[in-house]
Amino acid sequence: MPQEPAADINTRISDIPRHWASRAPDAIAVQEGERTVTFGQLWEGIGLAREYLAAQGVGTGDRVMIIGENCLALITLVFALSELGAWPVVTNARLTPREIEEIRAHCRPRLMLFTLAASPDALRHGLLYRAREITPPGLGPLMGADVDQHSEPEPEALARDVAALIYTSGTTGQPKGVMVTHRGLLHYARVTVESRGIGPGDCAYAVMPMSHIFGLATLLLATLQGGGSLYLVARFNVNDACAALQRGAISILQGVPAMFSRILAHLARQGTPTLRAPRLRYLYTGGGPLEPALKRNVEAVFGQPLHHGYGMTEYAGSLFITRPDRPRDDCAAGEIVEGAALRVVTSDGNPVPPGTPGELWVKGPGVMRGYYRAPEQTAEALRPDGWLNTGDIGRLGPDGALFIVGRTRDLIIRSGFSVYPIEVESVINTHPTVRISAVVGHPAEDGNEEIVAFVEIREGETFDADTLHSYLAERLSPYKRPARIVRVAAIPTTASGKLHKHQLRGMMAELV
Repeated sequence: MPQEPAADINTRISDIPRHWASRAPDAIAVQEGERTVTFGQLWEGIGLAREYLAAQGVGTGDRVMIIGENCLALITLVFALSELGAWPVVTNARLTPREIEEIRAHCRPRLMLFTLAASPDALRHGLLYRAREITPPGLGPLMGADVDQHSEPEPEALARDVAALIYTSGTTGQPKGVMVTHRGLLHYARVTVESRGIGPGDCAYAVMPMSHIFGLATLLLATLQGGGSLYLVARFNVNDACAALQRGAISILQGVPAMFSRILAHLARQGTPTLRAPRLRYLYTGGGPLEPALKRNVEAVFGQPLHHGYGMTEYAGSLFITRPDRPRDDCAAGEIVEGAALRVVTSDGNPVPPGTPGELWVKGPGVMRGYYRAPEQTAEALRPDGWLNTGDIGRLGPDGALFIVGRTRDLIIRSGFSVYPIEVESVINTHPTVRISAVVGHPAEDGNEEIVAFVEIREGETFDADTLHSYLAERLSPYKRPARIVRVAAIPTTASGKLHKHQLRGMMAELV
């Protein structure tokens, strides 16, 4: 008989594994390489980790920075910290030392832990902080740095409300710590289980980093909420992913568009038009814009719909999602999820005409508590009546489906016209020589903004700027056409796979 999902009476995220350890202790929770871990074993490890953390002086309102990549120890620490009322600050080990230090200096952690067994980069960071090798019960080999003497716990009421501190890359390049709440994450886990039909028979491919809301909420919490298991992977390897799909290890495949692009490229090199995945029943992409060609090609390869959604860290997960029983032919982000509300407005908060692009304001149980130690940024994003300005621009279709147009700060004003980079990028990416592109604005001498396109060329193809310009001239209005097209070896992306436009803007100075 199927087990019931974790109950709505949960108050903190660690109540999810507690529920399944009680109801189905022998059910598999995590598959990591050749190792399988049951819910009973996971809960035992969480208890041991909690005892270790408490012995290190970690308590309610403390921050613990976990530098690593997806692994069982990281998951165990997240839940153990939840039990203590402390905040995990999961930080992707693939960040640079400068980025790691920025986050450390801002969050002032009580303790720093490095998951060296799953990440060579975590080992390197640990050595920089002169961390010592330790093997705490329930966690295996780690590295631990000395306690920050300047760390002070947060007030208990705030500490109990917040489940995790997630640092986003931001559009300015300065990371912001989002205080994500237990209530928001638990609500999202529940509605995700319902919308995707996740159950104990499912196994989700878990490669999205748990330093990102996609990995933490959609993969870790929602999968375990439904009683499913995680096929846990530290880094994406296309050969391993395809092999796991073909042998029936995975029923849910979710990731950023770039992951699916790499799968398609791999199959094309092998001359394989389709991929037989006998257990796969659900495909989803998020964390970035979905292009028609990618959707069409993925669906042809797998023989089932590729679902899409829209979410953000500041709302603890997805706000819109396409439904399995109502797959779409377009690239809309789908329908609004239970509990969320949306306004599409002008910059001063007035409603826009139906179908017109505008700023997206949202409200609901997933809204963050605020940005950590950043009251001005919090006040800029959160309205007194609870509405959150997402910073994104979108429009609603006649059926209520959401189409993302771009980021407010990415908007380019050219000759008085608004140019949304995503529209230009979508056209550039249809050229057969282009693997991916990124469009940014650059101030021109006449006070206008010129459009600059960075392109990454497909392997084996040649770059011809004139040919690309001619191609775009047939498909874009004059004011939307790039003034310059610049080839780069690789479009920079964040650790979660999003385009790193702040880094591209920094490259502009070298082109002038």
